Amino acid sequence: MIRLQTPVDTGKSRIGISYKDRIMILGSCFADNVGRKMADLGFNVCVNPFGTLYNPVSVSNSVQRLECGIQFSEDDCIRMGSGSDLICSFSHHTSFARETADEFLENANARLAEAMEFYRNCNKVIITLGTSWCFRHIGTGRIVSNCLKRDAKEFVRLKLDISAEVGILQQIIRKAPEKSFIMTVSPIRHLKDGAHGNQLSKAALLLAEDELCGMFPGRCEYFPAYEIIMDELRDYRFYAEDMTHPSDQAVNYIWERFCDFALPDSERPLLAEKEKELRRSRHVFGRMKA
Repeated sequence: MIRLQTPVDTGKSRIGISYKDRIMILGSCFADNVGRKMADLGFNVCVNPFGTLYNPVSVSNSVQRLECGIQFSEDDCIRMGSGSDLICSFSHHTSFARETADEFLENANARLAEAMEFYRNCNKVIITLGTSWCFRHIGTGRIVSNCLKRDAKEFVRLKLDISAEVGILQQIIRKAPEKSFIMTVSPIRHLKDGAHGNQLSKAALLLAEDELCGMFPGRCEYFPAYEIIMDELRDYRFYAEDMTHPSDQAVNYIWERFCDFALPDSERPLLAEKEKELRRSRHVFGRMKA
């Protein structure tokens, strides 16, 4: 038979995931996709409590906030740009934006309180990094999680090198010896950097995560989501219309490969039952809408 794919060997995770685990998921919109699927299937997860995060500094800043639990205040409130009157913060994705500062703070701090308790008691953390590029706000000197559509003149764009990424991320792992970490690189391409710039950015992330797995061999593993999309699914039919994000079919394929990698065989029957329950609930909901 003619081979039409280049299979990527994921191996079998020593860390794994289980229905008994409390799993924090942080990172890019690829983390959102997989995290939403895990939540739908009954896993005990907390997914991006500050919204989508793209670079290692934003992930690190979010973990620091979860560790210290300091609430957001009016000083954190920023009016979004591009003519929007919504209020958000440089620590959040724009999905957190609200019409008033009070509404934003109420929602942001409620999510923070829930996520802080979850992170302190979780035993597994999945981190998906999207890019080595980040933006420093000139006025505050902070690297932001989101520019909030404000004027580009307010920011300086910079690219993290491998040593900086390793230094930033290793602190997360060192400070949480009771937790195990699964690292991935998002297959979503950031083509605003150009094709070559995107590859350089991803390469730095891949090398940084490889070094981290070597530093913490018992607590840190890598899952090759990026390589599966680039090699096994090397076809634009596995992308959404924007040609950068994976299609639903590709996300489902990655999820199946991740289960092969991380889920114990003993929990496969429970996963199958959860999948049946999800299909039944969606069928009932679809009939109600009709």
